[in-house]
Amino acid sequence: MLILGIETSCDETSAAVVRDGREVLSNIVASQDEVHSPFGGVVPELACRRHTEVIDDVVFTALEQAGVQKSDVDLIAVVNGPGLIGALLIGLTFGKGLAYSLKLPLVPVHHIEAHLYASLMSHEKIPMPAIGLVVSGGHTVLFLMNSVGDYKLLGSTLDDAVGEAFDKVASLLGLPYLGGPLVEKLALDGDRNAIEFPRAMMKKGGFDFSYSGLKTAVLYRIKGYGKTRHEIDRIDEREKADIAAGFQEAAFDVLVKKSIRAAQKCGAETIVIGGGVSRNQRLRDMFEQAGDKKGVSAYFPTPRLCTDNAAMVAGLAYHKYKQHPAPADLTLDAHPNLQFIKS
Repeated sequence: MLILGIETSCDETSAAVVRDGREVLSNIVASQDEVHSPFGGVVPELACRRHTEVIDDVVFTALEQAGVQKSDVDLIAVVNGPGLIGALLIGLTFGKGLAYSLKLPLVPVHHIEAHLYASLMSHEKIPMPAIGLVVSGGHTVLFLMNSVGDYKLLGSTLDDAVGEAFDKVASLLGLPYLGGPLVEKLALDGDRNAIEFPRAMMKKGGFDFSYSGLKTAVLYRIKGYGKTRHEIDRIDEREKADIAAGFQEAAFDVLVKKSIRAAQKCGAETIVIGGGVSRNQRLRDMFEQAGDKKGVSAYFPTPRLCTDNAAMVAGLAYHKYKQHPAPADLTLDAHPNLQFIKS
């Protein structure tokens, strides 16, 4: 079965062709970094305009790269939430149009679940049950994952997502947009033990997370030098690197320890990680080191499947359609706050 997937939940326009849920024939991602960089973050109106400008080319480039025609496609998959409402509607409307014109089934996909599935696409077999962790600019969520489509919510962030905290700390350190990968790079030159930043909700709060306090601690550290965020360039590069390294260590320490704690409590021997932050090499190293000590294996997506992309959408849709062959009708709507699971 050939599935054409479309992803426009935020500021990436992506289309992909996947065979039978695993074989990625194409995965085209049009970035909008240059559009939003001057503003230090995603501007929804500009994101929508850019999606409208490029979606046609992105979809048909995906078909061309996969070496298939529209008539070869068996299924259309599209993200209908969560995300920016305008951005979601552009991809959803395009997908509806294709499904209607080609008389193909239309399968809606939840953005967070697709990030979990990205790891399953990247590995031949992952033992279940597993703990699922999605870490990105918009989400920090922990699940018990019994199988594809069978999840139990364990915890989530009560304020900032971990990726959002990275971007805000990058701004405090005077780094340009997109800041998360730049914090990771800067941290390589720092001493992760030089500054002890707080680990929020580590001993209590179940499996929920909080990153607003950690972000504020970084701000206070900078202000302790008598600097505002606009004067950060007066702090020497060593201090900046130590702040980046200490912040990153604190942010990831909570993720790793709570995920392993959840695995032990739920009787899982594996942790499946997805989302843009899962590209971070320090996070991968920490999971590997802690997992080796506790007998828990961590699985990450390949780098190209970590950030928002349509291959994970198309791959997941294959299983969704196999489980529930009745497709969505053309009244399907976008939901910016779409719930994944309720408990």
